[in-house]
Amino acid sequence: MAESFSHKWGQILGHFIQEFIRETLQQVADEHGFYLDYQRKRKARITKKVSWQDRYGNYHDLDYVLERGGTEDTLGLPVAFIETAWRRYTKHSRNKVQEIEGALIPLADTYSHLNPFLGAILAGVFTQGALDQLESKGFKILYLKYENIVKSFICVGINASFNESTLEADFQNKIEQWKKLSEQDITNIKNQMLSLEKFQIDKFINTLEQSFARLIQQVNVIVLHGLSQQSATVENAIEYIHNYPENKPTFAPPLKYEINIRYNNGDLIHAIFNNKIEALKFLRTFI
Repeated sequence: MAESFSHKWGQILGHFIQEFIRETLQQVADEHGFYLDYQRKRKARITKKVSWQDRYGNYHDLDYVLERGGTEDTLGLPVAFIETAWRRYTKHSRNKVQEIEGALIPLADTYSHLNPFLGAILAGVFTQGALDQLESKGFKILYLKYENIVKSFICVGINASFNESTLEADFQNKIEQWKKLSEQDITNIKNQMLSLEKFQIDKFINTLEQSFARLIQQVNVIVLHGLSQQSATVENAIEYIHNYPENKPTFAPPLKYEINIRYNNGDLIHAIFNNKIEALKFLRTFI
């Protein structure tokens, strides 16, 4: 069965919003030295999908993950999980937020020692109940309203609005207009979106950046000999672990390295490693 023009127009809007969001998140990642992962080929993973495993062995396909220490070849540590959704009608909004919860909450639990940011970027039409449900679970939300999406397209002469009574011929006309747009036209739509939703976008990005802006107050390293070493900086903690005499005759070989990183806002990252190499690799991602 041929794809309907109405379905195709919905896909065009969804893809446009995804690109708009990705460009915004990429700017944040570049500014803070993080790696932004999204669906495409990457040497660090087998498939195009961005898939992370929870503590129960389940994999969750995600839209965006900001990684500390990530590269094209190496998976980093997650500092932010962000899901996106575009919906035209409220009847679909509750199911979608439940999908987002089902993907991110198990991962937030699995990586609780890293205290990752949980974000949901929703576009189109969502009920207040759906938004409240996500916020109650600790999500930070950016809501791009349907009417502002429609207003953004007006600047290039396209009436992007539609409802359940819109004719297929009208959808076909919108698609033909979209195909004729130049790159500058599409940039103009994005700039209009940035202008219309500036307050909400800035609020979301500021909240995201605040989760990165925490200052390390203390790094506590415990090697399972019962000895504890407190360091004021990550560099001092690295030096302590690097120079730690694992083969001292007075001690049994270390069984694990326990690291607690305390921030000035009260957040705490707790991690345990079975060997020195992994402990050092973890700490170096904070430098």
